[in-house]
Amino acid sequence: MAKSLEPLVREMLAELGEDPQREGLLRTPKRVDAALRYLTHGYSQSVEEILNDAIFTEECEEMVVVRNIEFYSMCEHHMLPFYGRAHVAYLPKGKIIGLSKVPRLVDMFARRLQVQERLTNQIAGTLMEVLKPYGVAVVMEGKHLCMMMRGVEKQNSFVTSSAMLGEFKKDRATRMEFLNLIKSWE
Repeated sequence: MAKSLEPLVREMLAELGEDPQREGLLRTPKRVDAALRYLTHGYSQSVEEILNDAIFTEECEEMVVVRNIEFYSMCEHHMLPFYGRAHVAYLPKGKIIGLSKVPRLVDMFARRLQVQERLTNQIAGTLMEVLKPYGVAVVMEGKHLCMMMRGVEKQNSFVTSSAMLGEFKKDRATRMEFLNLIKSWE
């Protein structure tokens, strides 16, 4: 079992000028410990556990897109949340993945201290590695509280990151088809 974060949270509260023994803060260290463990539970998961043998042989070579996958993560620089949506596509080469596994993979990597750029590349690289498709594309759109609540304080800015691998990188028409599909039905 991991060491409790409760003493550290009590110390942090005191350093911020609060009284950790104040009625409203008495259970805060326990709550923060539980919240941080939940928000970073991706560290205790593995790709193998998430995929759980849900890769199937199928003669399909047309683009598969899972769009508008909501994600929640925490910035590794300030430990503040960022959230948004992910759009993931792949071009199968004899193997497909259970559709629910794509959002689960997004969640596994998102539930770690992250930067959006790495998160995008981890999702794309993992799908490329496990499926060995013709290509993988991932676009993520996020709102970052570290930009909204502090620093530049820009509440209406979005961060968009993308990873295009294989045919999505090489073939402009394939890339444009994906980008048009994730724009439709908004």
